[in-house]
Amino acid sequence: MKTIGLLGGMSWESTLGYYQLINEGIKEKLGGLHSAQIALYSVDFDPIEKLQHAGKWDETAGILSAAAKNIEAGGADFLLICTNTMHKVAPEIEAEISIPLLHIADATAEVLLQDGIRTVGLLGTGFTMEQDFYKGRLKDKYGLDVLVPAKQDREIVHQVIYQELCLGRALPESKAAYLRIIEALAEQGAEAVILGCTEIGMLVSQADTKTRLLDTTRIHARKAVEFAVQ
Repeated sequence: MKTIGLLGGMSWESTLGYYQLINEGIKEKLGGLHSAQIALYSVDFDPIEKLQHAGKWDETAGILSAAAKNIEAGGADFLLICTNTMHKVAPEIEAEISIPLLHIADATAEVLLQDGIRTVGLLGTGFTMEQDFYKGRLKDKYGLDVLVPAKQDREIVHQVIYQELCLGRALPESKAAYLRIIEALAEQGAEAVILGCTEIGMLVSQADTKTRLLDTTRIHARKAVEFAVQ
């Protein structure tokens, strides 16, 4: 079994989900008392969040690249960045390490293509929904059509992530807003909706809607398990 490197803390609530899902997956694959071999580095999210909103992505890349090198030094055989948004600096991180990086958008796209889905909605932080590092990868590398909410709804999605979910709060009114936005994407032609922020699964799940949801935390964690035991 390979050692899984986790670059987490963005936020720690979603990193907790990664840890649980990966260990459950290893137990399911190998049985008995098996659990995952994990090298976890959890950063302090507060300064990173400030740098994000100030547009200082080069500084976030420096922080996360240093953390990734520590994970590699700790014995990890490959790396997961436990957040969608910070895949914006995935190229900079990859350049500083020699172990493979399992990209969250690639893992998600593989599921979509396997299921024959070509048009997909995307929820996430404003950075993920509006910039090209994530949806551009889905379009250019996998030929997917990506729909995002209207501007006002993007602002709602973004605010709920940073002001509620990253603080461990899941409010009923926010859940209702997210479900309305998901339905709007489906009405625009989305065959499924990517929950493209690792905290969104704290708020909505497949049981809440008939629209197909893709929880990127679960998909990424499952990919890590497969890679660790193959």
